[in-house]
Amino acid sequence: MRPQPTSAVPDPAPIAPPGLDALAGDLLGWLKWGVLVSGVLGILVCALMIIIGRRNRSATAYEGLVGGAWVMGGLALASVAALLVGAFQL
Repeated sequence: MRPQPTSAVPDPAPIAPPGLDALAGDLLGWLKWGVLVSGVLGILVCALMIIIGRRNRSATAYEGLVGGAWVMGGLALASVAALLVGAFQL
């Protein structure tokens, strides 16, 4: 019979390096802002493609619909990014 270990393996919480926590917050804020602006621009471009492709340019309208799905998927992924990272942390 093996002896049971008496102490648990340490599992410290994540700690930001000194002086980098504010910079990391700023960078994440800038990236979030960039994603929001890009998402609005992407949806507007896709809507314009659908409008332009309405008559005799069905390929353009199709590309607008497919592009809109990709934009929405990207926005959905960006909106749950912190939740996903938190779910897979060690």
